[in-house]
Amino acid sequence: MLLFGIAMMTLVAPFCSVHFLGSALTFMMTYVWGRRNEHARMSFLGVFSFRAPYLPWVMLAFSVLLGNPVTIDAIGILVGHTYYFLEYVYPVVADIRGWRLKRIMEPPRLLHLLCGTYQEPVHLHQD
Repeated sequence: MLLFGIAMMTLVAPFCSVHFLGSALTFMMTYVWGRRNEHARMSFLGVFSFRAPYLPWVMLAFSVLLGNPVTIDAIGILVGHTYYFLEYVYPVVADIRGWRLKRIMEPPRLLHLLCGTYQEPVHLHQD
C-alpha cells in the first residue's frame, strides 16, 4: 500500500506544485483504514461523532478551517480511493463478471521472495 501511494503521489505532485507529500500519505492511509473499518464510531474533539469512513473528510474540513490548502489532502484522498478500489472492489467485481484479470494490485513475485511471503502455485491434476 505504501509503495503504491508513494509512486502515485510522486507522479501527481509535479502537476500540483506540491513538494512535501507526508500529509497526503497520511490521508491516504486514513482513507483506506476508514473504508476497511466502516462500522467503527469516531469522535472529533468530543464535539460530534461519526463513522470511520467520514474521518478523512472531517480531517479535510478541519484542515481547511485552519487555513491549509486543500490540494495535499485531496491528493491523499484520491490516491487512497484509487488503492481501495483496485485492491478491494475490483477483484470482487472481476470475479462476479468472470473477467480474466482478477487482481491488479498483486505484488511482483520478487517482492514476495524478498518479504518471505512467496508460495509456490498449487497445480491440481485431474485423473
